[in-house]
Amino acid sequence: MTEYLLRARLAQMGVATTVHSAGLLPGGYAPPPDGVAVMASRGIDSSGHVSRTVEAEMIEGADLILGMAREHVRAVVLDDSDAWPRTFTLKELVRRGEESGARTPGEGLDGWLARVGADRLAADLTGSSPDDDVADPIGRSRDAWETVAAELSTLVDRLVVLIWPESPRSDTSGRDERSWAQ
Repeated sequence: MTEYLLRARLAQMGVATTVHSAGLLPGGYAPPPDGVAVMASRGIDSSGHVSRTVEAEMIEGADLILGMAREHVRAVVLDDSDAWPRTFTLKELVRRGEESGARTPGEGLDGWLARVGADRLAADLTGSSPDDDVADPIGRSRDAWETVAAELSTLVDRLVVLIWPESPRSDTSGRDERSWAQ
């Protein structure tokens, strides 16, 4: 859901970037019907989505990696310790970004992420926490899917204001930014 919400929001703003999603479980699956229906109710067609498993090349090529839970961040960083400065849970990045301030004109994404994550400790992401984790709606009711979609939509809107306060924009290297939502 985050991939499609973020893509739609950025397309609305005219931001040139690539957004993909991947997870820790085996890929190759269509989204659950409740997820597709909830996204359709928001005007987004996710029916063609097929899940993927996160791979090393995805991590290496991403400018930003967003996990929905601390376990996702830990898995990415265990696979590639160099990914730590650009790997956050969505909630963590929004919280820290709002505390440290939006990306400024001319500030590259990597510079903003370094500023936002300056005092981060890997130990802060042990266990699970409602402060950092988005509840997984798999196996739950349609209402749970609606609740998670509303939370993700709000988080995505807040994130976009922080990272792309002036759109359209690409990073200072002139290339499009690439994000992975997990």
